[in-house]
Amino acid sequence: MHGFQGQLEGLLLAILQQGPLHGYAIASELRARSGGALEVPEGTLYPVLHKLEKQGLVRSHWEKVSGRRRRVYAASPKSQTALRERFESWQQLSRAIDSVFAPAPEGAGD
Repeated sequence: MHGFQGQLEGLLLAILQQGPLHGYAIASELRARSGGALEVPEGTLYPVLHKLEKQGLVRSHWEKVSGRRRRVYAASPKSQTALRERFESWQQLSRAIDSVFAPAPEGAGD
């Protein structure tokens, strides 16, 4: 089971399943979907996107909008399998954490 590190990769893959987005839009979508709880600075976002691209899970291309260039990222076909694996890993970690926070049953530890 993986720890919390690497969960950002899964979150970005989940967002990109909806369709291609540029970096700022990805960060905005993450913030919106998390109710403002997850803010990802550019210094964190782009290295993770580049890592996912090197792994073949994300593709990117340059696009010109209103005379300005921006890089647009999209999930690759093999990203769905990786997303499923990351989600299962997150569920395992979440259950383990829930178990620790849950009150111990009566008589446990006696």
